[in-house]
Amino acid sequence: MYYLFRKLFIAVLWCCCILQQAQAQTDLITNVDARKVTSLNGKWQYIIDAYETGFYDYRYKERAETDKEAYWNTDKPANKMDRKEHGYIERNTLNVPGDWNSQDPKFLYYEGTVWYKKSFDYVKDQTSNKLYLYFGAVNYSSHVYLNGKKLGSHKGGFTPFNFEIPDSVLKAKDNFLVVKVDNKRYANEVPTLNTDWWNYGGINRDVKLIELTANYISDYVVQLQPKSATVVQGFVNLKGPSIQKTVSVEIPELKLKKTFPISGNRAEINFTMTKFTPWSTENPKLYTVTLKTATETISERIGFRNIETQGPKLLLNGKQLFLRGISIHAEIPQEGRRAYSDEDARQLLGWAKELGCNMVRLAHYPHDERMTRLADSLGLVVWSEIPVYWTIDFSSKEVLQKAEQQLADMITRDHNRASVIVWSVGNETPVSTVRTNFMHSLLNYARKKDPSRLVSAALEVNYHSKENMRSIDDPLGEFVDIVAFNQYLGWYGGTPESCRTANWTTKYNKPLFISETGAEAVGGFHADDHTLWSEEFQEWYYKEQVDMLKRMPANYSGISPWILADFRSPRRNNPTYQDGWNNKGLIDHNGNKKKAFFILKDYYQQMQQKFK
Repeated sequence: MYYLFRKLFIAVLWCCCILQQAQAQTDLITNVDARKVTSLNGKWQYIIDAYETGFYDYRYKERAETDKEAYWNTDKPANKMDRKEHGYIERNTLNVPGDWNSQDPKFLYYEGTVWYKKSFDYVKDQTSNKLYLYFGAVNYSSHVYLNGKKLGSHKGGFTPFNFEIPDSVLKAKDNFLVVKVDNKRYANEVPTLNTDWWNYGGINRDVKLIELTANYISDYVVQLQPKSATVVQGFVNLKGPSIQKTVSVEIPELKLKKTFPISGNRAEINFTMTKFTPWSTENPKLYTVTLKTATETISERIGFRNIETQGPKLLLNGKQLFLRGISIHAEIPQEGRRAYSDEDARQLLGWAKELGCNMVRLAHYPHDERMTRLADSLGLVVWSEIPVYWTIDFSSKEVLQKAEQQLADMITRDHNRASVIVWSVGNETPVSTVRTNFMHSLLNYARKKDPSRLVSAALEVNYHSKENMRSIDDPLGEFVDIVAFNQYLGWYGGTPESCRTANWTTKYNKPLFISETGAEAVGGFHADDHTLWSEEFQEWYYKEQVDMLKRMPANYSGISPWILADFRSPRRNNPTYQDGWNNKGLIDHNGNKKKAFFILKDYYQQMQQKFK
């Protein structure tokens, strides 16, 4: 009996921890650009601090907040006897947003701490208003200080976060904002030590000041109810000291206005909407949705659609959907840097559209919000993923909590994006009981946070199946909505001819999706098709893959080959054909299309006609 109660007590504590995380997540402000926003992008001064001298003293203890040698405190001597051993100067500046690796050769492989400093002036419109400091993403760990006071810290290199700026800290002139950024890799982080992409350090996405009324909308969902074509369901979360009575939802184009009561700090949304155009890949219709309270009005463009599976079929608005996809890293190959701007999003998704895609897999982490918003406009469905990758410590509850927090941040930011149809909880995780339990927990967490979308993970397959029948039987397949798997038959196993006798199947009566396949080719290197690394070899690989795809079982629902464009990776060390690049892209370092691009494009044209 003792052990039963003990296990029950631990389970209750664990559930409470999860609920507390979910509740805390409402503090993340969504749709920030609909608010009063001041950009802090631009040139920031920096200090490279490989020994973390600005954070720890010589006994390796964290410095006191008032310690004058702490790098979050002023670098200006009070008098000629005031010793300062740190300083921010105009000669040392980095662009924000942007990774540090691509901005100066000395940063190329740097992993460690860099201190960023920005000065700004600010006077609030109303003294009662609240002011927040918002970061689109910082890789990986950050500590944020304003005028010598710590606002907070954050872990996770690809998700947004914000801190309130107290009135007692803000100054009208010459605010001294400092951010400690550390991109070192650790075994108990998400992602972990071992990845196949560049560890771009820095403040990689926008930094903004957000001014809000004392009572404001922090988060909301306005989406179609799962499996319904007419019922809109969601919520509005509010923050502030006074209780407001109602919130209204308006869609002017549909002449629709609904008012809902607020209970505590939340309003539940539920209404019927009949005469509207559903969002689809062929017609990505968006409506302006406006939320109003007594103190605030905000709007954004939202599409309404329904995504579901029925046995082996994937359905968008009740119609079978075949995913003509491509995997994408958040990088601009021509400059070897992290993607962050509107122009970057237009380039990457523009290439996907030119390829004939109706789907993109944004791997292996949440991409910039610009990508999902642009996908809404372009009619591209999105697979969005957290960096649970390869060798995560699946036995650690601490790591699970970190993964859950990143999953929550990703969902909260994008849960009004019609384009996002799949929340992915990881990639190529090795099969074991502890791993399956870990991943199953994440799948359940995603469903709880957002029951309106599908959940999945990219599974890894074994190439040594019998009699050329390769069965996808990973036990995680029982818990996902789409059985997705990565296969490189002809590159990491066998040769492209191996595809000629290969057949694929799964024991799960669910849509089957190839989440990766590909082969490396150096752009501009031409030889016969049996010469590894040549464009001709990659072209041959894709020809054999396409022929194999024609024999896929009836539940085959699409593919997202690896990858749209070449990207940097320290794992790729062949000095002639890689030199720090993974060259599986269909587009090379210079933005040129390789020969395989056109093989896949032709296949997608055929599949588009088939699923009209």
